[in-house]
Amino acid sequence: MKYKLGLIITLFFAVLSAQAQVLNPVTWTAETQKISETEYQLVFKAEIEEKWHLYSQDMPEGGALPTEFIYDSVSRVDKYNLVGKTQESKYITAYDKVFEMDLNYFDKSASFKQKVEIIDPELKSIEVEVSFQACDDVRCIYQNKILNFDLTSATQVTEDVDDYVEDPKETVIKEDIAPVKVEEESKGLLSIFFTAFFLGFLVLLTPCVFPMIPMTVSFFTKQSKTRAAGIKNALLYGLFIIVIYTLLGTAISALFGSNAMYEFSTGVTFNAIMFVALLVFAFSFMGAFEIMLPNSWVNKVDSGANRGGVAGIFFMALALAVVSFSCTFPIAGTALLDAATKGGIAPIISMLGFSSAIALPFGLFAFFPSWLNSLPKSGGWLNTVKVVLGFLELAFAFKFLSMIDLVLEWHFLEREVFIAIWIAIFGTLGLYLLGKIRLPHDSPLEHLSVGRLCMAMLTFAFTFYMIPGLWGAPLKLISGFPPPMSSHSESPYGVGYMKKQFSTTGEFFTKDLPEDAHFGPNDLIAFKDYDKGMAYAKKVNKPVMLDFTGLTCVNCRKMEEQVWVEDQVYGLLDNEIVLISLYVDDRTKLPKEEQYESELTGNKIRTYGQKWLEFQQTRYNTNAQPLYIIQDLEGKDISAPVGYTPDVNEYYDWLKEGISSFKN
Repeated sequence: MKYKLGLIITLFFAVLSAQAQVLNPVTWTAETQKISETEYQLVFKAEIEEKWHLYSQDMPEGGALPTEFIYDSVSRVDKYNLVGKTQESKYITAYDKVFEMDLNYFDKSASFKQKVEIIDPELKSIEVEVSFQACDDVRCIYQNKILNFDLTSATQVTEDVDDYVEDPKETVIKEDIAPVKVEEESKGLLSIFFTAFFLGFLVLLTPCVFPMIPMTVSFFTKQSKTRAAGIKNALLYGLFIIVIYTLLGTAISALFGSNAMYEFSTGVTFNAIMFVALLVFAFSFMGAFEIMLPNSWVNKVDSGANRGGVAGIFFMALALAVVSFSCTFPIAGTALLDAATKGGIAPIISMLGFSSAIALPFGLFAFFPSWLNSLPKSGGWLNTVKVVLGFLELAFAFKFLSMIDLVLEWHFLEREVFIAIWIAIFGTLGLYLLGKIRLPHDSPLEHLSVGRLCMAMLTFAFTFYMIPGLWGAPLKLISGFPPPMSSHSESPYGVGYMKKQFSTTGEFFTKDLPEDAHFGPNDLIAFKDYDKGMAYAKKVNKPVMLDFTGLTCVNCRKMEEQVWVEDQVYGLLDNEIVLISLYVDDRTKLPKEEQYESELTGNKIRTYGQKWLEFQQTRYNTNAQPLYIIQDLEGKDISAPVGYTPDVNEYYDWLKEGISSFKN
């Protein structure tokens, strides 16, 4: 048994390390060559991993993204000039089954040369940004790299371009663009980890888990022959807690691909299940009934815990997971399914964070057993924590019900109704914290503690804050949770107002709606179809902003309600670009003749949402929303993609730079 457990743990961490590898198939190096006193050659060299392809600068429309070299025109003023076009080594031209066309690409290695004329003799270095896409048979990555060319250590050469061909396209020169990149995957995983860690910490404060801490630590320290053995056993116990929960995340990650979980999580069935499940768990937390696993399961686990040794400690950890099921599952399940929709190793990271928070106190108190005396004693406050969590579960249950309403366009849970329900829930929670309401399993409340009184005041403050939302207030603190005001509100312009538009002077005016367009978020004119939106952009000669979004995307609503409404951002969105919103969870069926088989999964693409999601994945190698890209009239990206960007100034700068690039 000992060897089997060791093998399981070894395999688990091997899988984890393998899946967590960051893809970096192209390695770039910079070499500076001196031709004369005023002429230099910048050489870009790329080493490409086996089975990966780097694409040429010369690419057909609709194919992979070309390799581009971006020079900062502001820093170039009076310092250096570009001489001629960028040249590249000979490439391979072959049919690509993913893009269904002939593409020009490099295999194993590639090099590019750009001649420059130095104007400022004091110039020491030149910085260039390389934007490129690389693909293998099943996936693509899009990256930007900054290369620095040191002029002071340049190698003296004679000009030689025999092995290079001249790029038929002009070198990309953008006016002082510093693209805001999509948030790195590692940052997203870190956020998932700490969110789950916080949820695991909340679970520690429930009556199912908290009393187990001093009991379990005392058991290991007193039953072990030496203090060192007690610490070792307690640490092993904590490690097994992490392994048990994280193996669950590993199983979810292995069984479900990101596409399957994404479609499941945005579907009616999933949201209906989550709504009912959260209602059940909320009422259970409040004391209406107890949810327990079958006694036969519990007995089997308990019998395993009596074995002793490493196997016994493993079954003790499993017993904790089983016995505390009614407290941990509602929170762990919500965190796990949310992470699973992001795909990849997110479920593993989520359960790693969640279980680490639960395991941490067992290790700490084993090292410092005297700290156990400082723990508050178990009592009625534990049930209060559980009831508060029940109220929170109840509030979030209606978020899932709202998603069903959004997807099916039923309009029975409009924004005002949703807010009224939340006001009732949190108002009742405030009364409970003040002791005005007692629920089953509550101890008599003789007096209010300072902490409980402060929580009650915060709860009532939040309740009062939401009340103006019934009359059209934006409620930025909870934006993304209530249904959007623009499409699911009884009075989107406040009580008593008809649908009109405001000018910058505060006067009303009526905005003309182009053919095939609709009024999107904040009454911005938007298109839901890429081709129709692009046709309109050509007609009015404006750049396009692709908005990969979703009906149930919380961060999308936050961007629309907190960032897009700001004057400087709204002005650009309303006047300077054409907005194309591609809803990746749109269940509207494609016409029969437009349905096709996915190159990524082999499944049939039947809905508009599936079509736009695959478009996003194949071109930008991500399925996370929101995602924003600015394109020119030919559908070529003229900005780096950005995701959720709550900083208004950062998002405004990104918009402004993209629009400036189009005009120049």
